Amino acid sequence: MGKLDGKVAVITGGTSGMALAGAKLFVDEGAHVFITGRRQEALDEAVKQIGRNVTGVQGDAADLDDLDRLYDTVKREKGTLDVLWASAGGGEPAPLGEITEAQFDTWFGLNARGTLFTVQKALPLFNDGGSILMTGSNASLGAFPGWSVYAGSKAVQQAWARVWLNELKDRRIRVNVLTPGQVATAKQEELFDEATKRQFESLIPRGQMGRPDEIATVALFLASDDSSYVNGMELVVDGGTTAL
Repeated sequence: MGKLDGKVAVITGGTSGMALAGAKLFVDEGAHVFITGRRQEALDEAVKQIGRNVTGVQGDAADLDDLDRLYDTVKREKGTLDVLWASAGGGEPAPLGEITEAQFDTWFGLNARGTLFTVQKALPLFNDGGSILMTGSNASLGAFPGWSVYAGSKAVQQAWARVWLNELKDRRIRVNVLTPGQVATAKQEELFDEATKRQFESLIPRGQMGRPDEIATVALFLASDDSSYVNGMELVVDGGTTAL
């Protein structure tokens, strides 16, 4: 018997990395999963990899019309929702003094505004007793030079989780933040050269990047009844990087 048997889950940005690993695990644990992605080709490939009990909905989490289309699909196919993992996000380095309006608008638009409306638009479909988790970043806990826009756009989630759990307590919907550290993903390969990756690895006590499946198992914990007494928390999964 799976930990998510009979549950319906939505994972935004689920075409690669941690979220894709989570989608696979959620399906293995009995859920039907809706995943989103901006690129149809990547979305189709992710659906193929997951293999069963999955629906792909092309869309951008920063686009409110795309979010409406996502939840219209969930309502039409399944009617209700039990788990939401708002995982779509991104960033780029920009040191103070060189930050542009476009960079601020892009990353706050996706990581903050997009996450807020991803959650808000899901609420009419949510079953009581459900679980919401958002992907944060340990950049919001550390002092990594050049990453202030990204860190700021993720830090809002910690406040939202506390406020939203209070607003949703009568429905027993839990709200938590899953905050990963440095994880080896295809996106990381695009952003960082070898020297930068080695520098990040040097900050991790074990000296090795995290793996997407190590984040997925924590997402499963927060999505399932295993974490029934965990609410309004930020669960940091960064190998101890920000503890040092």
